[in-house]
Amino acid sequence: MRFRLLRRRLTISAPRMAVRSALPWPFRWIFVAVLLGFCGAVALWAFEFGKDIAGLDSDAKEELQKLRVENVRLREDGSKAQSIANTAGSLLTAERAAQERLTSQIKLLEAENRVLRDDLGFFEKLIPAAGGAAGIAIRGLQAEAVGGAQLRWQVLVIQSDKNAPEFKGRLELVFSGTQNGKPWTLPLPGGPQPLQFRQYRRVEGLIALPAQTVVKNVSAKVIEGTATRSAQSIAIKTAF
Repeated sequence: MRFRLLRRRLTISAPRMAVRSALPWPFRWIFVAVLLGFCGAVALWAFEFGKDIAGLDSDAKEELQKLRVENVRLREDGSKAQSIANTAGSLLTAERAAQERLTSQIKLLEAENRVLRDDLGFFEKLIPAAGGAAGIAIRGLQAEAVGGAQLRWQVLVIQSDKNAPEFKGRLELVFSGTQNGKPWTLPLPGGPQPLQFRQYRRVEGLIALPAQTVVKNVSAKVIEGTATRSAQSIAIKTAF
């Protein structure tokens, strides 16, 4: 029996035997961690040593410093450009405002000039004509188109006699022309205008005209009682 057990142990059929270390597994992990840390430290030292040898670290620092200086310069240039742009914008706004004021002043002066011309023409008409007869006279009859389908008219009536008595009468207006190619006539809407003045009187108004109307003539009469004291006609051509 003993011989059989001894032979089994010494032959191939003998049971396998495992040799295990007596070191516990926590210490194994600590050892592995220390070994890996040491390897990492050696690798980092080799990398830094290689950079120092090649001179890469100093070049990188110099380049970084240059980039920082360039960044500061670009920021300053950007601030200056923004300041110039703001100043230019303010100047442009001020120039536009000044131009608008100048345009408004020009329009106002043009309007005042037109008024002065009208007044000058009005007072020139008040001057008695050389060799003209004394009495009531129509010195200014005007008509012009306004807007889409309106006609503005104006009549100036004067009494050239010095120390003349007050005149009391009426003003009649008649507008004539064509409408759709046919003869057309329109008396002053509302009837004759009453007139009462001593030296002069200016009467004006605005009338609406039908579509497809061509006003060719405007006639004015100053009537006192049943007598016509003055009459005047003007030819115009206004299509609506």
